[in-house]
Amino acid sequence: MEPVLIILGVVVVVSIVATVLYNRLVRLRNAYVNAFAQIDVQLKRRHDLVPRLVE
Repeated sequence: MEPVLIILGVVVVVSIVATVLYNRLVRLRNAYVNAFAQIDVQLKRRHDLVPRLVE
């Protein structure tokens, strides 16, 4: 019975680690998308200001 508990414990630990890593990757991807969205907003704002400067 002891080897079964050890294997079960290892499976539980591995699944918890995999879940934590997956959630971290999702968080990092969302931060990446948000950062580039903010850059896009700033570039669009700058693009809209250029015609005003030309006039």
